[in-house]
Amino acid sequence: SLMEKDKKTKRVICPSCNGNGFIKIPYRLAKEETVAQCNVCSSQGEVDEEKLDSIIIDADGFHRLQ
Repeated sequence: SLMEKDKKTKRVICPSCNGNGFIKIPYRLAKEETVAQCNVCSSQGEVDEEKLDSIIIDADGFHRLQ
């Protein structure tokens, strides 16, 4: 029934790639227009909500605590 607690972790859009599954590498870093797989969500475009706590955003971008 709907009253049962959903055992699956809630999935949320990855904040790093905005659900694309890949990120654009800034031209100034790669010297060419390029994209890379998003390593925050493993290119899935979504992350488990409980894992968001381990994602750090700083001047260099998004990082996941190991």
